[in-house]
Amino acid sequence: MATVSSLTGPVTDPDPETASSIVIKGRRKRSHAGTDPSRMSTPVVIILSALLLLWLVPFAWMVLGSVKTQGEILQQPPTWWPQNPTWENFAAWIGQLNFTTFFTNSAVVAILTVIGNLIFCSMVGYALAKMEFAGKRILFGTVMVTLMVPGVVTFVPLFVIASKLGLLDSYAGLVLPFVTAPIGVFLMRQFMLAIPDPLIEAARIDGAGEFRIFLRIVLPLCGPALATLAILTFLSSWNNFLWPLVAAQSESSYTLPVALSLYSTGQNATDYGLLLAGSVLVIAPILLLFVFLQRYFIRGIATAGLK
Repeated sequence: MATVSSLTGPVTDPDPETASSIVIKGRRKRSHAGTDPSRMSTPVVIILSALLLLWLVPFAWMVLGSVKTQGEILQQPPTWWPQNPTWENFAAWIGQLNFTTFFTNSAVVAILTVIGNLIFCSMVGYALAKMEFAGKRILFGTVMVTLMVPGVVTFVPLFVIASKLGLLDSYAGLVLPFVTAPIGVFLMRQFMLAIPDPLIEAARIDGAGEFRIFLRIVLPLCGPALATLAILTFLSSWNNFLWPLVAAQSESSYTLPVALSLYSTGQNATDYGLLLAGSVLVIAPILLLFVFLQRYFIRGIATAGLK
């Protein structure tokens, strides 16, 4: 493992893979016999498989319904497989409803929100986990209390503040209220508690400042936690509906969930084919993100808070 250099030399970057194994050393000592699929009884496997299929039914119905006509979706008895598959619902989103603008707005807002949370939540988490200062416990207690406050309680004050600052109908108004989440601070703090204190103390003895320690030693060890935070934040921002509904006051600022609600639901009827096709377009990026980062997501969830 790459270590902190001598007292006179510069601080070198630790090997993330090797250092990460030290951070989580001892956590895998517990037996995995209870989770080994080869040791599960047949009834347990059958029950879990049935629950998995039951969980997948709504998603299968959504995908299949997105290529059905309105008449086929509403007919009785309902059909499972499309009788006359059509791509008109997707064509309506892409060709008629300015899907590119809605997708771009959702992507920009989600990416900026993720970047803000990765930066600020990790910085606050490092301060709460590895630094000593007056009011540290009070600050952490405030973070924990904030976790229990429903978002609807702060919705009206938040709207008034954004309105007074002129942030409505802009990317800033959609991003800034969510740029730091208490759950992100808690996740990063719990993960950083497991980083060995001697590693940080050695860097301090070598003369490295806190920011350098945080940037070049701590962050490379927090890959699983950062990936977990990125996925959770992206999911929350991408699916956020209520705040963009009131903060985005023109069509050019609508995100996908807002457009999905406004254009697929009319005053007298709902276009279910358009609704299901829009739902597929909303969910697809989230599934792709999870597929690419699932290893880090599962590892981050499994190791956070197990000190």
